[in-house]
Amino acid sequence: MDDLIVEIISRLGYVGIAVLMMLENIFPPMPSEAVMGASALAIERGRLDYWMVLSSGTLGTLAGNYLWYWAGHRYGYERLRPLIDRFGRWLTMEWEDVEAAGAFFRKHGHWVVLVLRSTPVMRTMISLPAGLAHMNAIKFCIFTAIGAAIWNAILIAGTQWLTRTFEGSDNIVTGVIIGTIVLSVVAYLWRLAVWTPRSKR
Repeated sequence: MDDLIVEIISRLGYVGIAVLMMLENIFPPMPSEAVMGASALAIERGRLDYWMVLSSGTLGTLAGNYLWYWAGHRYGYERLRPLIDRFGRWLTMEWEDVEAAGAFFRKHGHWVVLVLRSTPVMRTMISLPAGLAHMNAIKFCIFTAIGAAIWNAILIAGTQWLTRTFEGSDNIVTGVIIGTIVLSVVAYLWRLAVWTPRSKR
């Protein structure tokens, strides 16, 4: 199975990795851990180059986050709220979530974009309030790219460490990758199924 994972990600190539990482920041069930983990396996097999994987993954992440930033910057609170109220179910978010992230952004300042992008917490969610607050676009892109590069490097390094430290760990890593994808999809479908707006709870 690990050979299949490596073959798929290798055939997708660097452009495919960038696209998957962009989608990871737009569509909830696409976990970055799975994409970077599979890419790291391909690096270990000599099928992909480390710096190209890191660069393409980071560019894809930046593109996905910039879409949210642009939406906030372009439409603002008044025009964006009706869209979130209408389509938030499919994004698994409500306007209250946006307001909470916005309050967090205003409290901690622009540096929170850099910090959160390099952690598993609110990594994508913070991009929308950054746009709503009209954060400088160049600063947003720089902070997002640095934070994304750190996070992606951590995921790659973690996978490499496992494969180099434990014999036969390729199968374990493959299992984790597949499990992460399955759990993400199931969690997303479950949230859709039980979704109830706060106003109706």
